[in-house]
Amino acid sequence: MPSTDPDPASALAPNVSSGWGTRLAKRTAGSDGFLTGILALANAHGVINFSGGFPAPELFPTETLGAIVDDLLSTDAAVALQYAPSDGIASTREAIADYLQSAEGQRPATGELMITSGGIDAVTLIAKSMLDPGDVVAVEEPTYLGAVSGFLSFEPVLHGVPMDEHGLDVDALAALIERGIVPKMLYTIPEYQNPSGLTLNAVRRTALVELCRAHRILIIEDVAYRELGFYDEKLPSLWSSAPDVVLQIGTFSKTFFPGVRLGWAAGPAEIVAQLVVAKQNSDQCSGALGQRLVEQFLRGGHLPAQLERERALYRGRGEAMAAALERHLPRPATWTVPRGGFFSWVRVPGVDTVDLAVAARAVDVAFVPGSPFFARSAQHDYLRLSFSRAQLPEIDEGIARLGRAIDHARRSAPASQETTA
Repeated sequence: MPSTDPDPASALAPNVSSGWGTRLAKRTAGSDGFLTGILALANAHGVINFSGGFPAPELFPTETLGAIVDDLLSTDAAVALQYAPSDGIASTREAIADYLQSAEGQRPATGELMITSGGIDAVTLIAKSMLDPGDVVAVEEPTYLGAVSGFLSFEPVLHGVPMDEHGLDVDALAALIERGIVPKMLYTIPEYQNPSGLTLNAVRRTALVELCRAHRILIIEDVAYRELGFYDEKLPSLWSSAPDVVLQIGTFSKTFFPGVRLGWAAGPAEIVAQLVVAKQNSDQCSGALGQRLVEQFLRGGHLPAQLERERALYRGRGEAMAAALERHLPRPATWTVPRGGFFSWVRVPGVDTVDLAVAARAVDVAFVPGSPFFARSAQHDYLRLSFSRAQLPEIDEGIARLGRAIDHARRSAPASQETTA
């Protein structure tokens, strides 16, 4: 029997009530519910779930957390259960600075680091602090849909910069600048990008920093998946190479657990200071208990072993996804084979993947259609698959079902649509 849990296709549009929509702010026009639909599937049952970037629950460090919570409640309740400073508890900021120094070879100076409530909080604080209506923001095309919606709330002009197998096309960004369109900022996910799974190569990293420094473009570097590479390869982060022109935003949602809703922003002190002011006027502070949990987890030396477990599990699932796609997806479908992170990005020429999501959901498979990941020119024949939470047998079966749904959609498509490139 098909599951009755919510699906990403039916949850895309908000409910229309009796006239209150006319009272909404103008900037909400065109807003959709894609993120709502994805999160609604977080605990869905009876579905092979390739939708959200959900960490595998079996990796949550529950035993270690139990001991840490017991200790905090008995020895540190006055701090762990209290409000926190808007820039974060000082000892937690020190622990994260130590972590960055170990992981990146670069340590934020005083005033260059703050605690955020995850990556999307950082995006919102940046947009609130830096964007006036009409300002230009460059983003990868495609890019994280939460960043697109977070920026658009403050009415900038978004320009998508294309990607290829080597990541962001820096020459395309340079061409945009040569046409007189100079972004105030550029948002990029250099490693195992959401949604494409692609990684920015070393040559382009250097070129990107040089280009943005020359034109005073702030690079927003989102490192949500940086520590989740499958193999022993790691390129220098943009922030470690150029802390003067890069604001790095990170999250512990993927590597610790998402319920803690905790991350960081590290970059130029005058920007971080304004983000702190913006946070005072949004959620005021990130939760103190979560901060102290992360701090104690880092101080206890638990993260390296945690990352090893995560990399091994996600590598196995990523490789299983690649094999299943090769086995079951009908050509001319194409897809990326990531070397880390959670996602594979699939193109199915001639098929509208919003319609395909409905058909797949009828056979208890969920994925995210690709159109909301595009900032300007939405393309409707892409979809994102997340393998992070799916068990190995589910991956093969789910992709087999998806392949059959694609076959049916292509046979049903008008001939003119079927040949669309």
